[in-house]
Amino acid sequence: MPSPDHGLATELAREQAYLDDAREQLARMRRLAESLDASKASDAVSGEVLGWVLARRIASLQDDPRTTLFFGRIDVDPADGPAEQFHIGRRHVSDEAGDPVVVDWRAPISTAFYRASPLEPMDVVLRRRFGVDRGRLTALEDEHLREPAHSGGTAGSILAAEIERPRTGPMRDIVSTIQPEQDEIVRSDVAVSVCVQGAPGTGKTAVGLHRAAWLLYSFRERLDRSGVLVVGPNRAFLDHIGAVLPSLGEVRVGHATIESLLDHGRVRADEPADVATLKGDPRLAAVLRRAVWSSIVRPTEAVVVPRGVRKWRVPAHEVADVLDELAARGVRYSAARDLLPQRLAHHVLLEMERAGDAPDDRVQDAVAKSAAVKKYVSSVWPALDPQGVLHRLWSDADALRAAAGDDLTEREQSMLLWDKPARTKGAARWSRADMALLDELDDLLRRVPSLGHVVLDEAQDLSPMQLRAVGRRCSTGSVTVLGDIAQGTTPWATASWDDAMRHLGKDDHDLVVLDRGFRVPAVVIEYAARLLPVMAPGLGAPVSVRDNPGRLEIRPADPSALDAEVVLAVERAASAVGSVGVIAPDADVERVSAALAAAGVSHGRLDRDHGDDEDHQVEVVPASVAKGLEFDRTVVVEPAAIAAAEPDERTGLRRLYVVLTRAVSELTIVHAQPLPEALGAA
Repeated sequence: MPSPDHGLATELAREQAYLDDAREQLARMRRLAESLDASKASDAVSGEVLGWVLARRIASLQDDPRTTLFFGRIDVDPADGPAEQFHIGRRHVSDEAGDPVVVDWRAPISTAFYRASPLEPMDVVLRRRFGVDRGRLTALEDEHLREPAHSGGTAGSILAAEIERPRTGPMRDIVSTIQPEQDEIVRSDVAVSVCVQGAPGTGKTAVGLHRAAWLLYSFRERLDRSGVLVVGPNRAFLDHIGAVLPSLGEVRVGHATIESLLDHGRVRADEPADVATLKGDPRLAAVLRRAVWSSIVRPTEAVVVPRGVRKWRVPAHEVADVLDELAARGVRYSAARDLLPQRLAHHVLLEMERAGDAPDDRVQDAVAKSAAVKKYVSSVWPALDPQGVLHRLWSDADALRAAAGDDLTEREQSMLLWDKPARTKGAARWSRADMALLDELDDLLRRVPSLGHVVLDEAQDLSPMQLRAVGRRCSTGSVTVLGDIAQGTTPWATASWDDAMRHLGKDDHDLVVLDRGFRVPAVVIEYAARLLPVMAPGLGAPVSVRDNPGRLEIRPADPSALDAEVVLAVERAASAVGSVGVIAPDADVERVSAALAAAGVSHGRLDRDHGDDEDHQVEVVPASVAKGLEFDRTVVVEPAAIAAAEPDERTGLRRLYVVLTRAVSELTIVHAQPLPEALGAA
């Protein structure tokens, strides 16, 4: 009688043969795409578009020999139809007859792979997961949903192994490990704006990226036209996540930080945290609106337009009515100004008709473009630009007072005024907080175009004015907001997701809480959670659901031996497979890097190696850019100094909370200074 192991080996060999055939079918699909000739299109423009589409299609059909085309299988046996098998993978593969060989994980049928359970089997009788090593199937694990007792005691081991698998380099996709609660977010309709409050290790970033991929698959035509954008906290974070969407076949998604979205190279000054916080206050939106629209001058003289031997007049009171009507239309300031010459010309034509003339549209256009009308428009509705408006506000106390109204106190106005105003707007030294204000002004003057969908990660760190800027980019679309109130590390960090979503212009939204930690082990999350009562009272602690509790080591050191202890800790962490993050206070990064280099420990630095294609096992990370990153093992240097580098205790402890929760398996703390009191005894 054949042994169970023999039966398993036979089944695994059968699945490997199926994978080999799927690879050949994918290669056939790629060869077919490569054989198509875009030059045979009906015209040059169509040929260019077709060439672009074909190039994208060919790229999407590239096989990656390091992985497999599928990671799971479901056997479906509905009561009203035939039983079928579906292999679930990262992309669709079909045979020569067009029948599916591998089903895209985003297809509707794939929902059952992620959500089916013994209580709600969704017609699934068996769910199979595959173990993979360098592109070949090495194991399989079956879960019998109608007869759970047949699943055996090891169900879930492949899933756990995949979640905990060591890695170096950028973030990977999680299509094989998406959990039911994550899948519900991923497959939210394109019209729905979603806010995800996610504790460390709950996979919120991956959920947001996979939602973007699912939306592009399910609403391709709409989002191809309108676009999708991912906004992250810093360039290191974007480098970390940059490979996820391309690995899922999606290369048409833009990536930006809030600085690159708004800055455009104009930031030239720093300012105190209290001034930056004030500039991020939502009251500034009303101040800027008042500054723009108060620029319109009430007319006191008639419009006079010479034509031939006659002069045509439009009385000042009629001009005032035109100005009021344009201002009340709800269009942007500059757009309304562009309409004014034609409106004035129309009134001139009415005067001509009353005098017995019969002017046509050409006459109206000529009047609108005449020097007299242009000069008059400039006198009552001056042309504005964002830099000019903000330069005047920060330079002129009277202008700021008039625009402030009752929204800002005298003290707040004095905080905003420059001590030494720049002579011209071109010489102005703008700060980072000014960028959101310039963007607000830009939208007041001419509407900022909207995209179809925006994924905003680490949203808790943005000021209300920055949130408004992001909201403009999805004013006619939807947004996926990702963040954790406990990880707010700016003085203006939001305390309420309802407030944040209101500033984004998305009062109508779904709020989802992810509190099951799949990535951060229990011993690490429990240690970091000691900070929560001080820095985020009332916020529940995340729960690690991993069987592996992880490892925590706290290594005190004499100040003179601190660097040597850090090197020893890094060498021990790097002795095993997987990534190592050495997270240090920003001011100490250079010294820590030098100590590692002197000891012969090869490493990268995330404060300067942006765009570096080399994958380093060891990365030295400034504490200020650690947010959103994860490493198999982390070595945290001087927690007290990391906390003390922030402007206040709450922000400092939140920064430390972020740093302590970057580890997937092990956290080592090396310190010479006493640990923060909130962490308690080791």
